[in-house]
Parts: sequence; structure tokens; C-alpha cells
Amino acid sequence: MADTTRTEQQSRRHGWTVIACFALLAAATQLLWLTYAPITTGTAHHYHVSESAVGWLSEIFPLLYVVLAIPAGKVLDRSLHGGLSAGALLTVAGGLLRLVGDDFAWALAGQVVVALAQPLVLNSITKLANERLPEHERHEGIAIGSAGMMVGMLMALVLGSALGGGRIHTLLVIGAVFAVLAVGALLLALRLPGAGVSSGAARRGAAGAARRGAAGAGVGAGDGAARRPLGTARRPLGTARRPLREVWTDGQVRVLAGLVFVGFGVFIALTTWLQALLNHYGVSASAAGAVLVAMVLLGAVGSGVLAPPVIARGAEQRLIGASIAAGVGGSVVLAFVHVFAVDAVVLAVMGMLLLTDLPVILELAERRAGNDGGTVAALMWLAGNAGGLVVAVLVQALVHHPLPAFLLLAACGCAAIPLVRRLGGGAGVVGAPGAGAGPVEVEAGVGRV
Repeated sequence: MADTTRTEQQSRRHGWTVIACFALLAAATQLLWLTYAPITTGTAHHYHVSESAVGWLSEIFPLLYVVLAIPAGKVLDRSLHGGLSAGALLTVAGGLLRLVGDDFAWALAGQVVVALAQPLVLNSITKLANERLPEHERHEGIAIGSAGMMVGMLMALVLGSALGGGRIHTLLVIGAVFAVLAVGALLLALRLPGAGVSSGAARRGAAGAARRGAAGAGVGAGDGAARRPLGTARRPLGTARRPLREVWTDGQVRVLAGLVFVGFGVFIALTTWLQALLNHYGVSASAAGAVLVAMVLLGAVGSGVLAPPVIARGAEQRLIGASIAAGVGGSVVLAFVHVFAVDAVVLAVMGMLLLTDLPVILELAERRAGNDGGTVAALMWLAGNAGGLVVAVLVQALVHHPLPAFLLLAACGCAAIPLVRRLGGGAGVVGAPGAGAGPVEVEAGVGRV
């Protein structure tokens, strides 16, 4: 008994070491992604290109993510460690490639390589927590991994603002060194023994528990059996992976994807165009940058501190509903109230809640996934990046007209209200034994993005 306890404790320590190192890698991907975003004008002068060309150094990431999200998810479903290691090595390769030459071509080449790596890295958050941590701690692991991303965003914004466009080489060196350290730490951590549910015994136990649950549940929802809260029924890990089309037939997966599409779309549009929009209210670029830093900082705190207790208490629907309400109400305030102190507080709250939603939705998606964790996570990231592209482009068309631009963001938030209402249902997981007719399906048109 004592030996078993020591082994479990060692496995748990190793699991959290892996998650911590993964959070560093997630931070590195975001740091490299957003290196040029806070210094667009300075970068354009340094490389003798237009500001629109500099925009591609960041915009290439969501574009490639939309294309590669599903293939990357399938790679991770087949080999989590192999896919994640490949993503880590591509990340550091891209960071180093930017240092080869001091011209725009090398900068773009490095960004493309990092953009290729990002789906392999970020899609693995849920599967890595599922493999390495006990079930009751997985939501905390997902939250820490997500918070690592936001710390990387914050580092990019702070370093870019502090060093400015005149010290681009220093920024590139910092990014490359951080990536090398993060990748080295993760590759070493992945060699540590100990895993969560990946053992055969755990798989058999999960499948047995599912069979016992199915036997106790009797018949389907038509008999008036009480519905379980969203995600409480996990798909047994011992079952085969499902085709993408079958995964997408899960109504709750579509609902979650729709929520990510709207939430991330609004957040990315705000981070992309906030300075230009607030400029019409007489807000300086430095003040707008400080508000953006506050949004990301509070989002990182919310993801790491607020999300785990919300998940533990089963309050996911209330949190997501609150974030949608804050997004809609905050956008309306930004449209009509031109007092900087008020707008700053509103934006800080919006940033915190919208980013805190991320680990919560990823945890809900992981519960639905079973062996399809990489594919389902890929769908969530695909939806988020697609939302970022669509909403940001729509806002770009109104960037010189802040009133309709902010009202457009409010309208986007309103589109998510029916999805939040659908979030509470679901009698199980599609394809799971005993699931009967499956979860409550989303009606036609709802949840499609």
C-alpha cells in the first residue's frame, strides 16, 4: 500500500511537471506570434515594407490554423507525444529562423514555421491533461495550460511596448531564447514516467464504469429519466476513434464550437482594432495599449484562478452566460460612453471573462471527446480562429466608425445567447454505451458557424 501511494504521488508530480512545461511552450508560441503586433509601424520602417505587409506576420497564424487544425488533431489522436514534440521543435526552429537574416523575408519565413507548429501545440492541451493528471485535477491542468498562452500574449505586448520598433533584434533574441528553454524543458518532461488514463487498466476501468452506468440508467430519455448536466458522461477511452463527421453530429460539440467562434471572435477583433477605435475617442496609443495589457493580464488570472473552481462546482453555464452578457453590455457601453475610465473598466472585465471561458469550454469539450480529444480540441481552436478572422474583418470595415463597430460586436455576442441556453442539456456522449438517442441535438441553424 505504501509503495502504491508513493508511486501515485510520483506520477502526480511528474504529471504537473509536464503541464507546467507545456504552459511554457504555449507561452512561447504566443510570444513568437505577437512579436510584431505592438510595433507594427516600427517594424514597417525597419524592414522597409508597408504596415499591411507587417500585418501578415501575425495574420498568417489564424489563416494556417483554420487549414491545419483538423489534420493536427488527427495527428495528436494517433500519437500525442510525437505530434507535440514535432510542434515543439517547429516552434523553436521558427524562432531561430527569424534571426538568420535582418530582412522581411526571414521574418515571414520564421512566422510561417511557428504558425505550422501552433496547431500541434495548442490542440494537445486537453489530451495532455487527460493523459498525465488524475481525473479530478484535469480541469486545473487545462486551465494552467490555457493561462500559459495568455502569459505569452502578455509578454509579447509588454516587451514590444517597452523595447519598441528600434530594438527588433533584441525582441527576436528574447523570443528565440525563451522558445529554446521552453522546448527543452518540455521534451525532457515528456520522458518522465507516469501517466493518467493511458494505461490499459484505466481504460478497462473507464469502459467498465460506462457499462455499469448504462445498465443502471435503464432506457433512453423517452422514459423521463433525469438528464445529466453537460459533460458528466465521458466517452469511454477504450472505444475506437470516430470519424470527423460523427464527432460533428454531437450537438453539444457544435454548441461549444459556436461559443468559441463568437467569444474568440469578439476578443481577437478587440485586440486587433482597439487602438484604432479608441483613437476616435481621443485615447492615445499608449493608453489603449495599457488597457489591452490589463485585458490579457486579467484573462490569464481568470484562466488560472477562476476557471478551476467554476468547473469544480459545475457552474460552467453561468460563467459563460456572464461572459456573453458582459460582451454584449460592454460593447453597447463602448459605443455610447466616451469616458476613458469607464471604457477601461468595461474592457478589463470583458477581457477577463472572455479569456476565462477558454479553459472552461476546453474542459467541457474534453468530457465529450474520449479518444477523439485531439480532434474535438482542434474543432474548438478552428472555430476560435475562424471567428477571429470573420469578426476582425467585419470590424475592419467599420474601423473609422466606432459606434457601428462596437454595436456589431454586441450583435455578435447576442448570437451566442441561444447557444448558452442549449448548453445545459445532453443525456450522454454520442457513441457511448448506454447513450440511447444521444444528447439533445441542436436545432437547425443553431450552433452552426
